[in-house]
Amino acid sequence: MAPITSLEGAPPFSPALLLGMAARPLPPAVIEVVLRLTLRRVRARHPDIFARLQPLAETAFLIDAVDVPFKIVLRPGAQPPDVTVLRDTSPPPAAAVVISGALATLVDLLEGRADGDALFFSRDLTIEGDTEAALTLRNALDGADIEVFEILLSTLGPLAGPARRLAQPGRALARRLHDDMARVQAALTAPLVRQCAAQAADMAALEKQIGELQRRLRHRSTRPRGG
Repeated sequence: MAPITSLEGAPPFSPALLLGMAARPLPPAVIEVVLRLTLRRVRARHPDIFARLQPLAETAFLIDAVDVPFKIVLRPGAQPPDVTVLRDTSPPPAAAVVISGALATLVDLLEGRADGDALFFSRDLTIEGDTEAALTLRNALDGADIEVFEILLSTLGPLAGPARRLAQPGRALARRLHDDMARVQAALTAPLVRQCAAQAADMAALEKQIGELQRRLRHRSTRPRGG
């Protein structure tokens, strides 16, 4: 899934943004229950990941999916691994590492469909804080190919099969909608992006002129006066 280009500091126009608006009334505790169960399933399927993360027992990661109204505090090295869900309006908790990006970007990274380095340099993913802890997490997840969708479905027990048959067409539709919304966003923001670029160029030219004027004034003030 191609990342959605967004203006600096603005959440991407995405299906997750619309779903997040709809999910805002949900208590964080409800989402937390689902994530705890999912984390337990991931641990059962990929115990090697959590074995590598044991040195991070006291390390908290703040996962900020910028297009949904919730933030996640993850302690993957704890025994057992722990997750807490907060509203995006809550005061930011203390965390050693903050990872920010669109929900689709974070899921693609977790499932191994995206390269973390490429996302970081393209600014679709932001990582701040303890570099060593972030690298430990990345190395633990590298090549794991966690199937988030399948694990979420597995939490439904006997309903997983019917839910999978219903969800597969919806997942394909969501991907197409994601791409369509990316094109709409690019079309809507393109004039503003061009205007900002032109203003930046004008400012750079003005700063150059001011610098040249200051240089001339300094040269004139230091020049010996005649007579």
